[in-house]
Amino acid sequence: MNDLSAAPKPERQRKPDWIRVKAPTSKGYGETRKLMRDLGLNTVCEEAACPNIGECWTKKHATVMILGDVCTRACRFCNIKTGMPRPVDPLEPNNVAEAAGKMGLEHIVITSVDRDDLPDRGAGHFVRVIEALRRNAPGTTIEILTPDFKGRMKESVAEIVAAGPDVFNHNLETVPRLYPTIRPGARYYASLRLLEEVKAQNPLVFTKSGIMLGLGEDRLEVHQVMDDMRSAGIDFLTMGQYLQPTPKHTKVIDFITPQAFSAYGAIARSKGFLQVAATPLTRSSYHAGDDFRAMRATREAQLAKAVTRG
Repeated sequence: MNDLSAAPKPERQRKPDWIRVKAPTSKGYGETRKLMRDLGLNTVCEEAACPNIGECWTKKHATVMILGDVCTRACRFCNIKTGMPRPVDPLEPNNVAEAAGKMGLEHIVITSVDRDDLPDRGAGHFVRVIEALRRNAPGTTIEILTPDFKGRMKESVAEIVAAGPDVFNHNLETVPRLYPTIRPGARYYASLRLLEEVKAQNPLVFTKSGIMLGLGEDRLEVHQVMDDMRSAGIDFLTMGQYLQPTPKHTKVIDFITPQAFSAYGAIARSKGFLQVAATPLTRSSYHAGDDFRAMRATREAQLAKAVTRG
């Protein structure tokens, strides 16, 4: 009889010094965790095993993940459970707004799992969450990070933009060549069209997108993604290091140095993005509130300069 306990376990890759973070232990972390539990809310911070959870939750920042904790997709980089999701919680919009009020949030990020099982792909629930926040936390600016609403993109975008988010984020995640293995349920150009559609519906809504580095992409491919994003009118680019959440997920091909991230950031700024965040630990919602305020100030300065010249 084979001794299964003696079977070799997959090796975890050793992270470089610049990517290591301390385990969360602060009082603020515990308070944020308890509030999420009390209101029955999921967070992408936990579900996606974000390395910044200790820092963000200590500061009472959390990215709420609506529409459940089970995704209908199976992306090779993502740690969120895959399967048949449970019914949508009708109390979730008000619970999200209550959490925003109790945490005193100036800026909130709302994301979701993919819900290909729903007729509207979850768009209506995003709308209800935005509306609840506008009613109950009117001083909070709202950033949403959506799936691609496959098969119903244009209608979903129109409904959500009409609800009035301040930032509409949808991540491209990686370069086109790697989509078949890294993001097989999605299409690169469909994601670009989604972000173009946001601007077509309302040019004043800030658009945002991000990619992970370290999956085997090359430098020129990253530059091309930047150009594609700018052609789609995207205002804000985030770039961070991919980290393998479990041995079952796609392996890290390269650990990109902080200096390389800084160089990518400089190139992105030269291409005209209003805001760029490019560090190994950057994630879509990391420092999102500060970045939003900086992006808004940059746009206002540009508009003021154009009026002066006119």
